[in-house]
Amino acid sequence: MHVESGTVWNDCLEVIREDIGEKSFETWFKPIKPVRYENNILTIQVPSQWFYEWLEEHYIGVLKKAIHEKLGPEAKLQYSVIVDRGNASNSPMSVKLPHSEARNNAIDEMDNYVSPFKIPEIGIDQRDSQLNPNYIFENFVEGDCNRLARSAGFAVAQKPGITSFNPLMFYGGVGLGKTHLVQAIGNEVKKKFKNKFVLYVSSEKFTSQFIGALKNNKIQEFQNYYMQVDVLLIDDVQFLAKKEKTQEIFFHIFNHLHQMGKQIILTSDSPPKDLKGLEERLLSRFKWGLTADLQLPDYETRVAIIMSKMENDGLSIPDEVTEYLAYSVETNIRELEGVLISLIAHASLNRVDIDLELAKQTLKNIISDIDTEVDIDYIQKTVAEYFDVNARALKDKIRKKEIVMARQVAMYLAKMFTRHSLKAIGMHFGGRDHSTVIHSIQAVEDMMDTNSGFKASIKELKEKIKIKAT
Repeated sequence: MHVESGTVWNDCLEVIREDIGEKSFETWFKPIKPVRYENNILTIQVPSQWFYEWLEEHYIGVLKKAIHEKLGPEAKLQYSVIVDRGNASNSPMSVKLPHSEARNNAIDEMDNYVSPFKIPEIGIDQRDSQLNPNYIFENFVEGDCNRLARSAGFAVAQKPGITSFNPLMFYGGVGLGKTHLVQAIGNEVKKKFKNKFVLYVSSEKFTSQFIGALKNNKIQEFQNYYMQVDVLLIDDVQFLAKKEKTQEIFFHIFNHLHQMGKQIILTSDSPPKDLKGLEERLLSRFKWGLTADLQLPDYETRVAIIMSKMENDGLSIPDEVTEYLAYSVETNIRELEGVLISLIAHASLNRVDIDLELAKQTLKNIISDIDTEVDIDYIQKTVAEYFDVNARALKDKIRKKEIVMARQVAMYLAKMFTRHSLKAIGMHFGGRDHSTVIHSIQAVEDMMDTNSGFKASIKELKEKIKIKAT
């Protein structure tokens, strides 16, 4: 009588479920698919080589019991192991591996068999996710520079492993919030799904752990640990470059987790196409899901970050200080937060209020890229005195000819003597946009070409500012 492999395997699963915990059953037996039952041989398909090895090392006794109880003592088990999942033009590739008879014999001789590589299953309350509890979505300031990344991250945190964003990869320069965002995802998952094992690890730590496992002959234990993870957060994958063996084991762990429907989240300093020293097979997998960049924060986002930081610390600072810091620190979020911490420390240690002068001194001491001696305020004051107009009028909407000309000259010199962006310069002049700054610079250059007296005035102003700079 012909018996369907699915029916046979379901019968075996009934025995297996009774002998192991529900968590282990869901992890290691739910993904298995019955392929065929012929000549008293049951063939089952498993997702990867590592999956096969885990079953053989840890569940050999359970499997043998189920097969013998349901199919008889002469029945045998055979694995079909997926080694390549294929693509649109190539079919999946698998290999057949037998159930180890040597291990069967060992089980017959030792009822209390313990695998030499076996590690105890980690209890949920003992799992250390390596997450910083301060990194949460609530204090991650959203702006145009990071909106896609944050939205994707939040979606993944609500349904880890279920969305098409798997893997989810964030890339961007130093200090733009990548680590904050991935850890916010991890903390949100832990809050929402108490039973999921979330693990955050930097690529350097992953490499160090692997080297330690290699040195102590515990590779199996190392990979088994990572294969239990439900949400894996790997920071700075670019540092895996040129580490062939580390990339190899990460490749297998990645494959296993992805095939099991586990969530993988990565960060790097560049998009996958620009990463050097990584195997092509890894890079291709990084492109399976969604890649989102984090850019330099714009002025509005920097203002929001400053206000959020001050609010969290229970402090209030004048609007002019907030604007000055947001104008001046255009590099990254980490540097902006560093300035705020220093500013708060200076005010606290010296027992003074936070004002514009303190902000300027703080910035001068810790940010070498910002020239606080020749800043836009000084340029505005110098130009206003030269043309005999009120410096404050340069920021107003006054359209008098002499004010407009002085304003355009000040914008021109601000572009020449400071590192501010056009947008930041415009904000210093009453919130004007970058196109106004471009027009002003062009107007000054055109007038210099046609008016020698005006050109001489600009040269004189440049000399004044150069003297201040030195």
